Amino acid sequence: MTHLDVPALAMIDRCAQASLDLLQRNLTPHGILAASRTEAAEARRYTRIFGRDAAICVMAMCGSGVPALEQGAVASLDALAAQQAANGQIPKYVDPEGRDADFWYLGCIDATLWWLIAVDHVRRHGSVGPSHWSSGVDRAIGWLLAQEHQHFRLLQQNEASDWADIMPRSGYVLYTNTLWYEVKRRYALEHAEETRYHFNHLFNPFQRELPKYHRARLLRHYARRGRRDPGLYLSFVNLSVVGHEGDVFGNILAIQSGLADTAMAYRIVETLSAANASVPYPVRVVLQPLTPQHPLWRLYMGRHQQNLVHQYHNGGIWPFVGGFWVLMLARLGLHAPAWSELARLAQVNALNDWRFTEWFHGRTLAPRGMAGQSWNAATFLLARRALRGDAAGW
Repeated sequence: MTHLDVPALAMIDRCAQASLDLLQRNLTPHGILAASRTEAAEARRYTRIFGRDAAICVMAMCGSGVPALEQGAVASLDALAAQQAANGQIPKYVDPEGRDADFWYLGCIDATLWWLIAVDHVRRHGSVGPSHWSSGVDRAIGWLLAQEHQHFRLLQQNEASDWADIMPRSGYVLYTNTLWYEVKRRYALEHAEETRYHFNHLFNPFQRELPKYHRARLLRHYARRGRRDPGLYLSFVNLSVVGHEGDVFGNILAIQSGLADTAMAYRIVETLSAANASVPYPVRVVLQPLTPQHPLWRLYMGRHQQNLVHQYHNGGIWPFVGGFWVLMLARLGLHAPAWSELARLAQVNALNDWRFTEWFHGRTLAPRGMAGQSWNAATFLLARRALRGDAAGW
């Protein structure tokens, strides 16, 4: 199974049990909270059912074999569906009592995408029927299709409107469109092959093959100006501005969703490994953080001193993304390194008496953010399942 020694395997098993315990502690009758109830979490509204957080947790809860978590998976999706907007959008978060729904400043496009992915997961591995949430699914897909470019077949969005909600990615965003392709694949939506084609040409403009569409060729020209091939997909592509900072999560998901072919997938892994993205813990989410002198820097990135260099979305270490890193390694058949990374992921979740810290400073390793982060537990469990060959994984 693995080359790990007995203490490392024991740590993985301890983290699995601690993860299940945390998810049960953070579960309410209406669904899973983003983080454990503390004064700080209440003040920052982490004690809500978040579209993206809850959906990721749902995939770990469903198939866990724990009755309360199995029921909580359905309740979480129900709570979000109950507050779905008339146009089909799933909220950024909902109050667990059903009194409030929030849609962020410039929208929250990935909440709808993650909700659809989680619905498909529960339909396949849970106790609900294939028609459960049908009306909500149709409206959610309709809302997303209204934002799809009619030739590129990629979603368009504002900046700061996905999980990295104080980063200036806009136009066609790598992370978002990996999820869009995953939704298309799971729901057998039209134009999936066009999505794949344009994804690989827009976000990887350094390949030798020219895109067929003349507007894509202009975008390629702007993206390549004065730049060398980074060995990664670009984080976003807009009319004459692109993201070269190295979006680790987006690149991981491009492999996990099957958008990257074998050669590109291994180039990404080699690039991330050479940059020590998972050292000392999986995983830093940006390879080259934006400084206040960078042309893409925005004033909101410095609000509360939060998104400075090597912090938060701008180069912090996020253990929940580390879970996706392990999932991706397992998908590529790199099981030995995946087990080693899973052991280090267990270690980072265990810090400060199993705090399950939200994120860490990318250089000093200072713990930051909320304690008891639910999706840390969830992605650890999903990664462990993938390595154990459990069909109810991602």
